[in-house]
Amino acid sequence: MAEITGEVLDAILSGDPEELGVHLHLVGRDIEIEGHKVTLHCHCLTTDANGKVKVKRLAEFMRNAAADYAIPRKRIEEARERDARFRSTSAVSKLHQEARGVFTDLATTGEGGEMLLFLLAERFLGLPHVLCKMDLKTDSRMHYHGADGVYAAVTDDGKLKLYWGESKVYGDPTDAVRDCLKSLAPFLLEEDHEGSSRERDLLLLSDKADLGDPRLSEAFKRYFDTASPLSNRTEYCGIALIGFDADFYPSSDTRGVLEDIAAAAKIGLENWTTAVGRRLAAEKLEHFDIHFLCVPLPSVEKFREAFLEAMGQS
Repeated sequence: MAEITGEVLDAILSGDPEELGVHLHLVGRDIEIEGHKVTLHCHCLTTDANGKVKVKRLAEFMRNAAADYAIPRKRIEEARERDARFRSTSAVSKLHQEARGVFTDLATTGEGGEMLLFLLAERFLGLPHVLCKMDLKTDSRMHYHGADGVYAAVTDDGKLKLYWGESKVYGDPTDAVRDCLKSLAPFLLEEDHEGSSRERDLLLLSDKADLGDPRLSEAFKRYFDTASPLSNRTEYCGIALIGFDADFYPSSDTRGVLEDIAAAAKIGLENWTTAVGRRLAAEKLEHFDIHFLCVPLPSVEKFREAFLEAMGQS
């Protein structure tokens, strides 16, 4: 039986981490909150040489990663092999079109936040996506049940760290913090049993966890087999992402300076960090390993509109 190691999980990460920096500028990382195990990270949007914030370019970048998020790795690998055999790109292109089709056209969609969570988890935190739930949707307008994403890491002593992902993209950061951690809490706090919030996702992981290689996928699934001792070697952790309106971005007729935007975001971090710490205590999440991602946006509404347009859903 294959063994799941950190090197195995690193090898299945998708995309170029440096490309993330074209669209998102790192304001701060690994910010600790006293009395909590959380680490907070913040990115703001970049500007181009004309001082313009590129929300639509960010949305297009997200669209281009749609297949990585929405299509199981095994199917992507099979498509790549077919294309290599026939010196074509048609199989992978078909998967990309299929991926775009499973995203909703609803104006209030939260799928843009889920995509940001995926991109930052894989390309910034280095945590691979291990359960493709978009592939299970039977109606693009319906949202799947359970967490917004499931990611994983392995410790040196072989313990699996399973990261439940939740994202909220709201106008107000305090509301986003509250609802994001409220949604995440049951996945971390509840005892494992058939009625727990995480049970459906655990069943899916035991059946459909996907690391690209069938041998590795089967080895990974043993962590979710309740008859296997490895099921007691899984630590529940969290990734929370919030996007929200920020007033420090330039207006459409003003030239922005990235350094000024980043400096304003750093000032805002103090308030956001306080809100996160307060909510962690309210939800009793002080002792859980959580990555908290903050992405202030020029306009949540315009971000959603740009995402829907890029996905061909507007």
